[in-house]
Amino acid sequence: MPRTPAPEPVDERIQDIDLSTEMQGSFLEYAYSVIYSRALPDARDGLKPVQRRILFQMAEMGLRPDKGHVKSARVVGEVMGKLHPHGDSAIYDALVRLSQDFALRVPLVDGHGNFGSLDDGPAASRYTEARLAASALALTESLDEDVVDFIPNYDGQFQQPAVLPAAFPNLLVNGASGIAVGMATNMAPHNLIEVVAAAIHLLENPDATTEELMEFVPGPDFPSGGILMGLDGVKDAYANGRGALKVRGKVSVEPLGPRRTGIVVTELPYNVGPERLIEKIRDAVQAKKLQGISDVTDLTDRHHGLRIQIGIKTGFDANAVLEQLYRLTPLEDSFSINNVALVEGQPRTLGLRDLLAVYIKHRLEVITRRSRYRLARREERLHLVEGLLLAILDIDEVIQLIRSSDDSEQARTRLREVFELSEVQAEYILELRLRRLTKFSRIELEAERDKLQAEIAALKELLGSDALLRAQVATELDAAAEAYGTPRRTLLLNAAPPKPRATKGAVDLQIADTPTVVVLSTTGRAVRVDLADGQELTAAGRRSKHDAVLSTLETTTRSEIGAVTSAGRVLRFSPVDLPSVPPASVHLAAGVALRDYIGLLDKSERIIALMRFDDETPLALGTRSGIVKRIVPSTLPSNKAELEIIGMKPGDVVVGAGSAPDDAELVFVTSDAQLLHFAASAVRPQGAPAGGMAGVKLAAKAEVITFSVVTDADQAVVVTISGADDVLLGADAGRAKVSEFAEFPGKGRATGGVRAHALLKGETGLRLAWVGQSPALAVGSDGAARALPESGAKRDASGQALDAVIGSIGRTII
Repeated sequence: MPRTPAPEPVDERIQDIDLSTEMQGSFLEYAYSVIYSRALPDARDGLKPVQRRILFQMAEMGLRPDKGHVKSARVVGEVMGKLHPHGDSAIYDALVRLSQDFALRVPLVDGHGNFGSLDDGPAASRYTEARLAASALALTESLDEDVVDFIPNYDGQFQQPAVLPAAFPNLLVNGASGIAVGMATNMAPHNLIEVVAAAIHLLENPDATTEELMEFVPGPDFPSGGILMGLDGVKDAYANGRGALKVRGKVSVEPLGPRRTGIVVTELPYNVGPERLIEKIRDAVQAKKLQGISDVTDLTDRHHGLRIQIGIKTGFDANAVLEQLYRLTPLEDSFSINNVALVEGQPRTLGLRDLLAVYIKHRLEVITRRSRYRLARREERLHLVEGLLLAILDIDEVIQLIRSSDDSEQARTRLREVFELSEVQAEYILELRLRRLTKFSRIELEAERDKLQAEIAALKELLGSDALLRAQVATELDAAAEAYGTPRRTLLLNAAPPKPRATKGAVDLQIADTPTVVVLSTTGRAVRVDLADGQELTAAGRRSKHDAVLSTLETTTRSEIGAVTSAGRVLRFSPVDLPSVPPASVHLAAGVALRDYIGLLDKSERIIALMRFDDETPLALGTRSGIVKRIVPSTLPSNKAELEIIGMKPGDVVVGAGSAPDDAELVFVTSDAQLLHFAASAVRPQGAPAGGMAGVKLAAKAEVITFSVVTDADQAVVVTISGADDVLLGADAGRAKVSEFAEFPGKGRATGGVRAHALLKGETGLRLAWVGQSPALAVGSDGAARALPESGAKRDASGQALDAVIGSIGRTII
């Protein structure tokens, strides 16, 4: 056999590399890639790269809230093919989390279909649909105005933003979690309204301390609600970026039937699902670690929300069982805060002030770049408009000059020489259609020129003033809070959770019984303000929604107080789990709906006042049919959760109530604009079953629209709002006036009163009235403040037209 020729020698390039050095370098590159490109959020917009790419690509696809949903698989494919060169499951998991209202405080994706729960995963991407939520538009707005830098995608074919403009502090609002190489992040979600208030305070006071900012952001606000036990961990986290919290589910001990008591769970700690809780309870019962539980029933549904009933065996103390549930099950869970985020590409551990400072710096840069972009565009447009106006002044010569030119280049040159135009202006005139060169177009151009000049001046003024830039950031933050903010869900307890006791029997919850003031707004929201010695209530620096006060009550945190309802009932409850706000800055937007907190009201029943059961001062009530009654709260039974305090005829309701000593004035205002007030001493106190006595004499078809108790007549005012019944609600705000209470003479009980408002033609009566201490505060149906006329109008004047519909009126917090 012939021999195979030897292969030709090949030039080989062999490089000796130390294995340990190569491994170290490769691992560092991998670690940096995971830290910077996957696991940690940017401190400016609060998003990881995959989340930012999803939102940006969905915005590029036009998936706005006013458009239809598209298949999630299509979104995943677009993101993977253009921006994120990783697996589709990772992209879909990120998309799902952006849509889950139990994971994010303000969801950024509007999902349609099964996007999972705390106990179950989502359906496959081919079955679900998605589009951007309205809040996501606030993160992606103005991307076409050079507000952020764009970087190439993985293959250089497309551009993507390095960071989003982020019109609100998304990192604090929605939190974040991720595991990188050698580090991890776990950030708690917060309330948007509170975070914005803190950011604005830091904008206006750059030297503000963490303690001052905590007056606005007292603690995390989890999407699932719950009760935050103690603020020591919160203070540590806000000061240095690390801390541990204890969160409990919201529970109540309720009767489940005759001689049967149970524990009802309506909120769970963050990231704890009902199935997980039930499984842990069953495991503890089977292991005989947990005693006293007869059954566990999950009544959760989409209409009524979370509700888990835990039956208690006869002879067991419900509070003792509840303590064991806190100790042995996720009904009490811990949350460790580790605020690690990227700042200028480097991972840093940030406290509350640092997080807000990084965000504010980012927003100032965004507003500055946007203003420069808009200024340049407007100056370019003004340059063209001015050139066109020059041409229109002598249009015949312009046309003759163009017609006599040999080509466009010659026409452009002659236009520049004759009319002293720039190259851009001359080119623009040559490309203009002749129909634009009319007299009407000249008027439009002059108006556009004036508008552009005004906008340019405003933009230059904005760019030249740091104070104006900060004010603009504050204004846009306020707008974001107004649009996307919701009331606080997580209740805050200043006391730490009690330590488990080894003794059997009832458990003392050890919640400090400190002096407190319960404040109830006219929109039904309530907060608790714990007061130390010498402290007093003060209003928030910025007025929030729902700040019109209906009732305040001085009590203690563990005492039992009563909510007086329109059905003539008093519902007993404890304020211990109401949201706690600092006395130095009370705002009721952080409160909870008291009817939901108590949970015993009928659908048409509303809370009209608060009372103490140990009060010796009579409580006065007035009804729609003109009945008045006084009853001494301390005479009521102390062992009933619900009490009837007035016997009313069918169809009658209580319209007002208040503490009424003998020297107070009781005031009725009727729908036909009559006001009657008389001394409270004219109404003797009666027992609970009594039906009261005649308070005001009503004309035919008239009814009482408000009843009030005035204790300081010299400082009281009367607010009346008139309108027509047949006008579509919201189409006409009506007319309002504010008069001094002293203008209205008193008359005897059961008389007709005096005229309180002159009705104009077309008006059928009073829509709303209020009598109380000045100044009065009006709010809309959404709780936002509304303007009232100045005080001092005559008692029988017709008032002034309102700009917006007023839903309720109350007094200010202080």
